[in-house]
Amino acid sequence: MHGAGNDYVYIDCFREKVENPEKLSIQISDRHKGIGSDGLVLIMPSEIADFRMRMFNADGSEAQMCGNASRCIAKYVYDKGYTDKKVITLETKAGVKILEVFPENGKVKKVKVDMGEPVLETRKIPVRWNEDTLINQIIDFMPEKYAVTCVSMGNPHAVIFTEGIDQLDLEKIGPEVENHPMFPERVNTEFVEIVSPTHARMRVWERGSGETMACGTGACAVEAAAVLNKKLERKATISLSGGDLNLEWNVENNHIYMTGDAVTVFEGEWNDDKN
Repeated sequence: MHGAGNDYVYIDCFREKVENPEKLSIQISDRHKGIGSDGLVLIMPSEIADFRMRMFNADGSEAQMCGNASRCIAKYVYDKGYTDKKVITLETKAGVKILEVFPENGKVKKVKVDMGEPVLETRKIPVRWNEDTLINQIIDFMPEKYAVTCVSMGNPHAVIFTEGIDQLDLEKIGPEVENHPMFPERVNTEFVEIVSPTHARMRVWERGSGETMACGTGACAVEAAAVLNKKLERKATISLSGGDLNLEWNVENNHIYMTGDAVTVFEGEWNDDKN
């Protein structure tokens, strides 16, 4: 399945048991020798919500949260008849998220996710920084210097506003930012070009997966960072390589809401000849 081109392999753990998801994610995500994906997502029972998600990057590392994956899970459980609720709760390592599905002819096309409040405190993101927040500060990543705003949406993000994002060599720049010593848990990096007060374009380098076509938590981090830097309004569209996401940073409860597509590409069985 994919959301805005951010594609993962999903395993229904109501029916299957996965012994070593870290290893399996590496095997499955390989686009030449496996299925090919940005990672692996497990759809599981939960004791505190309707469903639970575990998500693994292409390098086998486990992530706290993925906005695009959560939308796809909402589509899966609704389309498969695991629930008839239009509002679904999902347990993640970043807390319980609330998802609203919008079915058409019995199948979910779009999902709205309450992504919660953006976290700006550097110690909680986490970022090694001598101030409580890191907003629009010049950081030397060798050989490039960028003005950076750091936000956590359950996972850490470094948002960089620049021009000419299509010409950026992310294969070179991405790892430099991701593995910088100031980010003790590594970081997801968004390179953002402002189009208008209600529209921005972004490319994303995800820790553990490299450049991906979309990142839901990243788009939310961009919305928060852009509002803080007076570059976007509180309702905006973020265009990613794989499609558009609609964002709203609500004034009343400080939550960011994200709406986007959820698409099933194919279903099948994994045959691991190595075991």
